[in-house]
Amino acid sequence: MSTDAPLTANSTIGTWLDDPQGYRALEGILSAAGVEPDRLAPVRSMPLAQLVDLSQGALTRETVDELVRSVNGGEIPDDEPSSVWRERVVPGRFEGRTVVVTGAASGIGRATASRIARERGRVIAVDLAAQGLEQLANGLPDADIVPVTADLTRPESIDGVLEAAGPRVDALANVAGIVDDFSPLHEVTDEAWAKIFAINVDGLFRLSRAVIPLMLEAGRGSIVNVASEAALKASTSGTAYTATKHAVVGITQSSAFMYGPQGLRVNAVAPGPVATGISGGMSMSEFGRERTGGFLQLMPPVSTPEQLAASITFLLSDDGVNVNGAVLPSDGGWAVQ
Repeated sequence: MSTDAPLTANSTIGTWLDDPQGYRALEGILSAAGVEPDRLAPVRSMPLAQLVDLSQGALTRETVDELVRSVNGGEIPDDEPSSVWRERVVPGRFEGRTVVVTGAASGIGRATASRIARERGRVIAVDLAAQGLEQLANGLPDADIVPVTADLTRPESIDGVLEAAGPRVDALANVAGIVDDFSPLHEVTDEAWAKIFAINVDGLFRLSRAVIPLMLEAGRGSIVNVASEAALKASTSGTAYTATKHAVVGITQSSAFMYGPQGLRVNAVAPGPVATGISGGMSMSEFGRERTGGFLQLMPPVSTPEQLAASITFLLSDDGVNVNGAVLPSDGGWAVQ
C-alpha cells in the first residue's frame, strides 16, 4: 500500500482513490454498478462509510467492510485518529427547549432534527414524507421527537404544527426546500415559479409568522433559515431558485432588525453543494447546463447533511447568543472563490 496508515471505512474517499490498491478495490465494486471511480471526485473529502448513506441502499455497510478487508489481508484494522470531521454532540445543549424543524424527513433537516434530539431538545419534526419522519423517530427511540406530517404549501397545515408544539416554541429551523432545473428567466414557467416559491418562501413565511408571537411572548427565540450559495452569487442555480433564496435572506435580515430588541435572533445558513435529495423531480435545463457548467467546476467538495446541521444548531442554540441577522456561508469556502 502507498500510505503508512491502513485504509479503513473512515478513510476519506480521496485517500482510497489515491491509493493504487484502494482505487482498484473501489473500481471493482463500482464497475458492477456502471459507475466510474472518477465520479466520486466531488465527495473526496468524505469518509468511505458515508457512501452507505449517499447511495440510498445501493451500497451496504457489509460491502464497505468487505472492501476494507480486501485491502488489509482479510482483516478490519483499528481506526487511528484522523483529520476527517466527526460530529461531536453537545450533551444537554437543547435541554428544556422545543424546536420546530421543517424538512425533517431527510437531508439537512433530518440531520438537524437528529442532532437537536440527541442534545436533549424536544423536536417537532415536520415534513410531507411520513415514512421518513417515522424512520427518524424510530431511529432515536429515547429522544423526544413529535412527527408532524404536513404540506407547508397549504396554509391550514400551520395549525397542525402549532398544535403539536404547544404553547412554547424556543427555536425554528426552516430547512424544507427544493431546487430548480437551472432554467434562465426566459425558460421559467409559471408552474415552476409558483411551486418553488410556495415551498422555499411561502411555507417559511407562514410558519415563521405563526411562531414569532410565541417567541415575543417569551421574550426570546432563535430562527435559522436555510438560504443557499445561490443567495450570494448568480452562477449556482436557475432564476427561480436564486430568487427564492434571495427572498429568504431578505426575510431573515428584516426579521433580525425588527425583532432583535425583543430578544429574538434570526439568522440564515447558506450551504454550498450538499449530499441531499431536494431536486423535487426537476430535470436540468440545457441552456442552464451550458451556461453554468464551467462555474460549477469551481465548487468545493460536497458536504454532508451533518456538517450543515453543525452550523444550523450552533446558530439555533445559545452558542450563537451574539449573532443576529447573519448569513453564514457553510459551503467549504465556495463563497470566497
